[in-house]
Formats: sequence, structure tokens, C-alpha cells
Amino acid sequence: MSLTEKTSRLFEIEQYILRLVKTTDFETVERLIIQVQQKFSLSKQEILDHIFNLQHQGKLVLKNSAVSAPSSLQKYLFSKHGYWYWFTLILSVITTLLVFIISEDTHPLVYVRYVFSALFVLWLPGHALVKALFPTKEIDHIERIALSIGMSLALTPIIGLLLNYTPWGIRLTPITLSLLAFTITLATVALLREHQIKMKIQ
Repeated sequence: MSLTEKTSRLFEIEQYILRLVKTTDFETVERLIIQVQQKFSLSKQEILDHIFNLQHQGKLVLKNSAVSAPSSLQKYLFSKHGYWYWFTLILSVITTLLVFIISEDTHPLVYVRYVFSALFVLWLPGHALVKALFPTKEIDHIERIALSIGMSLALTPIIGLLLNYTPWGIRLTPITLSLLAFTITLATVALLREHQIKMKIQ
């Protein structure tokens, strides 16, 4: 194959990739590769090279990683897809520890407890619930934040009301542990749903 033919074929492949990206909403790069392979007999690596070349030229922008979400739940949990889950868990546990370790008369450390507690009560429970209801990108970030705060403001009093009818009553320890259990449970459900949905669309 002459240099002119190679250049012409390269142009044809890259133009085809650009047309596909403009006309079809691909969830993953793998889907795009499969589509290109139906027209051109190229290996996955060769197509990836064309995609990266287009990206380098600024003609193509990859919104997601070229590597799809791991199929194993354990690998998914420890990949970048699971960062939000670990952030939620760590923030919840740190807040719980601060509530029990730092007393009201410990200044100025008590202000750290107030900040973490505000996030724990006014954002985390709602965030976990919204993530469980909308595990992928059905809503944008602003809507997700607003819903998280709104749902937290609704859920926290309900948890307190339910505790009022238990032997523990509405006290600091039961409320803190109940919110911790509620947030972790919903975050785990959200992670499982997110992984399941992403596996279906790959």
C-alpha cells in the first residue's frame, strides 16, 4: 500500500469515527470500537490509536475513561467509580467518632465537630438516598445537591420520630448511630445499583 493510499485510509477511518461520535451517543469507548470494527477489519489497539490521535488533535473529546467499569464488584469498589462511596463512609465514620470523642466544652475543637455534624445531618443521609434512587447521571450536580439537602432535612426528623417510640429515645448516641447505619446502608444499596446498571449498558 502506497503512502497516498495509507493516508487516504487513515483519513477515511478517522472521519468515520468522528461521524459515529456525532450521530450516536456511545456509553463506552468499547461500544465505539465494536461499531468501527464492523466496517474496518482493525484490531482494538489500532482503533484506540486512531481515537487517541483524534483526541490529541482536539477533534474528539473523551468524556469518560477509555477503560469501562470493572465487571467485578470488588474491583469496581476499589476503582475510581467507588470513590464517592468511600468518601461517604469515611466522612460518616469520622463524624461519629468526633461526636463521641470531642465534648461540648472542648474549645476550639468543638467547632470541627459542628462542621462535620452539619454535613452528617444536613447532607449525607439525603445524598445516600438520592444516589440510591438515581445511581447514574439522571440528574445534574445542582439538582443532586439540592435534593440531597432537602431529603436530609426530611429524613433526619423522621428518624428522630421513630427513635422516640423505641426504648433508646431521642438522645445523642441513638440518633448518631441510627444516621450512621442509615447512611451506610443506603450508600451500599446505591453502589450495588450503580454497578448493576453500568454492567447492563456496557
